[in-house]
Amino acid sequence: MNSFEELLFSQEDCYVIDKKLPYKQYVPLDLSVHSKTLLNRKLVTSLDYEAFLEDYLNQKEARVAYGGYLEKRNLYQRSTIFNNTKTEERNIHIGLDLWVKAGTPVLAALDGVIHSFQNNAALGDYGPTIILKHTLNNCEFYTLYGHLSLESIALLKINQSFKKGDEIAQLGDANVNGDYAPHLHFQIIKDLEGFYGDYPGVCSEKELNKYKNNCPNPALLLKI
Repeated sequence: MNSFEELLFSQEDCYVIDKKLPYKQYVPLDLSVHSKTLLNRKLVTSLDYEAFLEDYLNQKEARVAYGGYLEKRNLYQRSTIFNNTKTEERNIHIGLDLWVKAGTPVLAALDGVIHSFQNNAALGDYGPTIILKHTLNNCEFYTLYGHLSLESIALLKINQSFKKGDEIAQLGDANVNGDYAPHLHFQIIKDLEGFYGDYPGVCSEKELNKYKNNCPNPALLLKI
């Protein structure tokens, strides 16, 4: 691990969704192009995925499904923001997804302040999104929380402060979250590159090294 990854790993008891759902109730989920779990399944709509996830969690006797860091997925082919004729296809996920019911509380991973927020409303995008700014050991970085409810960003203010573990939002449903089954997209970002209320959460193979370096695995912080 590099020094920044070591700094993340040194943090203890970090959660980004309701702490009433302990990590022992989490189960990994592979949504990659090589997933055996998705083999012979036709999942097209957000309702298809929601039904699949409910069945998957029931089978595993779990409450939260997680995964997705650096997964190459077919999930994004339906949206022109990832797949158009002018740019290289973006299909590699560079955050961590936590699949759980709409309305689930979303927590600040660490002490921080609101850097920015907005509703990224396009099909396949984040929907309501919050970015927090953090400083640890004089190191400044950001965490992004996507697929939230509209109410979550209605009363926020720039530079509003939150303590680690504070509720900052709730998960949205498919009507507002970019048309996905409910989940949190959680991403750690070293350099926001001038983005505001948004940052790429999916990249192309050509850009993978850049984003892998700028967005380390959130599992280092969450210990899952």
